[in-house]
Order: sequence, then structure tokens, then C-alpha cells
Amino acid sequence: MNTRRRLTGVVVSNKMEKTVVVEVSRTYIHQLYKKVVRSKKRFMAHDEKNCQIGDQVRIVESRPLSRRKRWVVEEILRHQVGVETPEPVEGGGQ
Repeated sequence: MNTRRRLTGVVVSNKMEKTVVVEVSRTYIHQLYKKVVRSKKRFMAHDEKNCQIGDQVRIVESRPLSRRKRWVVEEILRHQVGVETPEPVEGGGQ
């Protein structure tokens, strides 16, 4: 295993070619006020695995691939339930 950071998040956008936006959420207790704080951050990640919106994925640090892309989708942990890719209809529909 190497020392690259790995984060787990949910795919919120896949409108680009070979790029997805992954939202990573975390909760922590505020040091002073002792309240539970929820924060989220979005990362652009290179996607060779054709992730869909709602998939839970693990992303890993990489070299800079573009101006905003420094992460790569390592694996899809869980597919979004109930979302299926539409299959082409044979016969042209007329």
C-alpha cells in the first residue's frame, strides 16, 4: 500500500468526458462549541470506470491531470439502487 490519500464520496455529476464530481461529506465535533458540524467538499476526479450519479466511490490522489483534477476514481463501492442505463430500442420506434 502506498501513502496516497484515499477518500470515499458520492458522485454528484458525470456530465464531462472521463471526469466526475465527487462530494465527500464528513462530520466532526466543534472544538469550542461542542456541536456536531457537517461539512462537505467537492473533488473533480478522473473516471475510467463510467460512474453514474449516486454511486459511492473511492478516490485516490494522483499527479495533476488538469487544472482542477488531482484525483482518480479507484473503485466503485456501491452502485445507485434503482438507476439503470437505458437500453437502445430495436426497430427504430415507428
